[in-house]
Amino acid sequence: MPHFFINSKDVNNNKITISDKENYTHIAKSLRAKIGEKILLIDENQIQYETVVNEITNKEITVCVENSYKSCRRLDFGLYLAQTPLRSDAQSIIIEKATELGCDGVFPVYSDNCALNRNVIEKKIPKWQRIMYEASKQCERAYIPKCFELTSLENIIQSEGKVVAFCERNAKQTLHQYCSENPIKNGDKITVIIGPEGGFSKREFELFEQNNIPMLTLGDLILKAETAVIVALGNIIYEYNNY
Repeated sequence: MPHFFINSKDVNNNKITISDKENYTHIAKSLRAKIGEKILLIDENQIQYETVVNEITNKEITVCVENSYKSCRRLDFGLYLAQTPLRSDAQSIIIEKATELGCDGVFPVYSDNCALNRNVIEKKIPKWQRIMYEASKQCERAYIPKCFELTSLENIIQSEGKVVAFCERNAKQTLHQYCSENPIKNGDKITVIIGPEGGFSKREFELFEQNNIPMLTLGDLILKAETAVIVALGNIIYEYNNY
């Protein structure tokens, strides 16, 4: 069962009142929760509450807290995706999977070979933020990541922390080699750049080189953009997350 995001002000001793329309409708109407059923809740302080439904009225739900603790469902480091948006449902899948994999945020990047117009991307950002919210509930994340405003590669390469770009045809080293030579500490940040289906332009490759951005490969096969996102993020988590 997905968990639900609440505000700590709704917590009173060992009881929590759920009265906001969205959570109430989802729990009471869509899931048809009954008295005695268990519900997971989490507040803005990343405190997880294991609760049992105590009362359901036509306006609110009251639950009793059985257990509470700091959520551990987050990475040990900051992971960000800077990616050129794709057409159709592929981008929605990317946003959903980046959320499930633990990204702290996604930067839509307008690159030279972007298939979408700027105004189309800007209009879709609220939709992508909504996908992040729903995916966060489904995978029991400790917090909701952010879909940032449309930006450029020039801005991304100036980001704090480590910045890497996946450039299959112009790669200088593998992801494994890079991670082995560039360890990360708890709390550090890494931003992953992945381009459009048409790849980066000559100008963008030169931009990476001029700014010493590591150009990495995920292997000998040329992956579709949406596949590359999932593989890249998954492998970075494997290399860097401290279990």
